[in-house]
Order: sequence, then structure tokens, then C-alpha cells
Amino acid sequence: MTDDILSQEELDALLKNAVGETSDVESDDSEEKALTDMEKDTLGEIGNISMGTAATTLSTLLGKKVDITTPTVEVTNSDELASFYKTPLVAVDVKYKEGLEGSNIMILRTDDVKVITDLMMGRDEVDLERDLTDLDLSAVSEAMNQMMGSSSTSLSEMLGMRIDILPPESKKVTLEEGKKTIDILKGSKDLIKISFKMVIEDYLDSNILQIIPLDFGKEMVQRIIGIYSSGSDTPVEVKEEQKPEEKPVAKQEVQKPVAQEPVVEYTVETNSNVDRRQEMNYNNNVNNTVKATQPVEVQRPTIPSFDNIGSSTNGGTIDLVSDIPVEITVELGRTHKKIDEILEFGVGTVVELDKLVGEPLNLFANGRYIASGEVVVIDDNFGIRVTEIDTNKQKMI
Repeated sequence: MTDDILSQEELDALLKNAVGETSDVESDDSEEKALTDMEKDTLGEIGNISMGTAATTLSTLLGKKVDITTPTVEVTNSDELASFYKTPLVAVDVKYKEGLEGSNIMILRTDDVKVITDLMMGRDEVDLERDLTDLDLSAVSEAMNQMMGSSSTSLSEMLGMRIDILPPESKKVTLEEGKKTIDILKGSKDLIKISFKMVIEDYLDSNILQIIPLDFGKEMVQRIIGIYSSGSDTPVEVKEEQKPEEKPVAKQEVQKPVAQEPVVEYTVETNSNVDRRQEMNYNNNVNNTVKATQPVEVQRPTIPSFDNIGSSTNGGTIDLVSDIPVEITVELGRTHKKIDEILEFGVGTVVELDKLVGEPLNLFANGRYIASGEVVVIDDNFGIRVTEIDTNKQKMI
């Protein structure tokens, strides 16, 4: 009975909806040994830049203003997390497939997931009384895919390497259950917990957690420190000074023979027997010029008319090309995207087209527009019913 009773500290945390708040027990001497202050500050700065970009992406996705505050970095482990967070949460597992080796999980409250789902669906009123469904898990996976995708882009710029992620996987679990089903939480190894406060206008004011392995976090810190320490040296300035010195020399060496060659060739040719060939060419040019200035009789060409070619009496010529295959395509719609937006595409990304629901679709034959129509369903296949034919006879197919 006593095992199921929550402490006053745990009750306060649950009443405040503070998923990211931690107890004082988590900050001890082992934490200081696991991460130095410099490493904590570096991880906080990485999270601040990454989540700043992720907040912009989520704001665009939801159509609402999203603010994510400066993170708090702490060291913990799966046992401490499971003992502190006893209620079911939504864990989003994000694995890296390029650039970095490892994964991290984002932990959100179930009510926060419902808010994100309703806003993604365009609902102004949020229903927190409903049960969490597969649609909610799918929606938060897509949101995290977009957020972590943009975060990876920022991380790529910081680390100077391409970083990409796999499609995130979401599940509703308690952290005690997560110790058996989520790779990061398995075992008793140290973990880094980064807590962010996320505010979505008047709809949401809560915390989200990012859990990453300690070794993975230290690896990112070492990469950042290595890049900035090498960038502070003077080799860059030396390269900039060498460029203006090398370029004038290269230009002078190339320009000297170029400037001298025409003079030498001209002098040799004018003082040798080769003058005869030049004189012959000169005379030919003069003769051509004289001939061009002489009066010439000009006549307008006679071109037969092809306007009545369609009325030819030879009606069987179509049989010669009737077996040529023609590719018929139907265009559902179009859109314009920037290259950086296309690079953020992932599995599950929704691309909005310029066609409205019920608007006629365009029909093309070998890439040329010939008709428009409406979508129909034939058995289990889509089809198009032609409603308008392009009657422009001046087209040449």
C-alpha cells in the first residue's frame, strides 16, 4: 500500500504539470563528475540553438506562435526517471542514420500531445478529456520528425557535417515500462536529461524532456570544442594573406607570354615568305567585300500554303501512326518549394498542392495538355472522367 503512495514532492510536480522539473536528489556529486560545467553549458547551447530552429518549424506546422526556452541540463539514469515520473507519458524515439551514431528520446505529457494533434488538425478548441489514440501518436511523430529534422540541420551547421535522422517512433508508456522497451532506458547507465519549457500561445505551457546517453552527449561536446578551438587559431588569416600574394604573381606569369606572342608572330610573318598567304587571304576578303557591294537581284520566295492539309483526300494516313504508344498522365496539382524546404522532407511529410478539392484535374498526352476531368473510382483503381476537351486546332502535336 505504502509503495503506491506518492511523496509530497511528486504530487506537487504532477499538479503543476511539470514534466521537466526534477527533485533535489538528482543533483549530487556523481553528476558533477559525469559532466563538467563547461560540458553542461555546451550542451545547453546546442539545445538552445537546435530547439530554437525546432520551435520555428513547429510554429509553421501548427500555425501558432511557439516559444521554447533555454534548456536545463542534468545527469540522471533510467531508475531515477522511472521513480520520479510514474504516470504514462509519450516517448518519441529519434535515431540518427547519418553523421552521428546513437539516438535520443523526447518525452511529452499525454495532454501536450493532444494539444499538438488538435492544432495540427486545424481545431481551435482542444479536447483534453478524450483518450490518446493512434492518430495522436502519428501526429506527434510527424511533428517531431519536422522539429528534429530542422534541429539536425542546425546541428549539421555547428558540427560541419551532414546529419540526418530516421522517422521517429512514438509510444505511450510509463518510464518503468520504457526501461524494457526503449534502448536508451535499458540498464543503469548515466543519461543526460535536457529540460525545455514549451509555450504555444494560450494553448500549452508545459515542459518537454530530451534524454540522450552520456557518451553521446560528451561526443557532441568534444566535436564542438574541437571545431571552435581549431577555428580560433590563425591558419585562416594566413590563407587570406597568401591569396592576394599568389594571385598577382599568377596573373603576371600568364599575361607576359600572352602579351608578347601576338607581337612576335606578327613580326615574323610580315618579314617572311608567309606574307604571300596573308596577302592571298586579304585579297580574297577584299574581293568578297566588293562582290557583296555589287547590286544583286532579290526575289521573294514562293512558299506553298499548308492551311488545307487537314482536308486531304488521303484519309488512311492515320493508320501509319496509330500503333505509336502515347503516355497519358493526370496532374493532381503543383507547388513551389525552396531547396532548404525540400531537404527537410521526410517520411510522412505533407505537401500542399495548388488544387482545391473538387477542382478539375489536367490530362496530358506525352506532356501536352489535351483535356480536363474529374476523379472517379473504378473498382479499386482511380480514374478520370473527361469533362472538357482542348479544341485548339492550331497546336502541333
